[in-house]
Amino acid sequence: MSIWKQDTDLERLAAWREGTLLEALGIRVTEVGGDWLRGTMPVDARTRQPYGLLHGGASVALAETLGSVAAMLTLDPARERAVGLDINANHVRGVREGLVTGTARALHLGRSTQVWEIRIENEAGQLVCVSRLTMAVVPAEVVGK
Repeated sequence: MSIWKQDTDLERLAAWREGTLLEALGIRVTEVGGDWLRGTMPVDARTRQPYGLLHGGASVALAETLGSVAAMLTLDPARERAVGLDINANHVRGVREGLVTGTARALHLGRSTQVWEIRIENEAGQLVCVSRLTMAVVPAEVVGK
């Protein structure tokens, strides 16, 4: 059973990147399952902090991106939108290079809020960061576009 109310075509989702932070950081949605969404981000000069490790803020940007895209896909965009309300992250392992992969799964899909867990792993499948994102569901006209 799928939780999605919108088309999850990866080419369609890729178009959402243009001219955004997603494009600047190299974030891509790569897979969509019945109740999860997955994406990647490179660990390179765009996403490292001065010590050469993946920047915690970049991990949070990946987590919020995946949770936000997933949240929007569960809604009817003609009537409602999802906007970030709160995010937290625990950084548990450093990464110096390669690709990190995040997977977003819904913990709660309510009428006015959603809660998503996003697990980010390195290429060896080791946990790098775990994040929880709370989204507010608001009328479409409040956000626009």
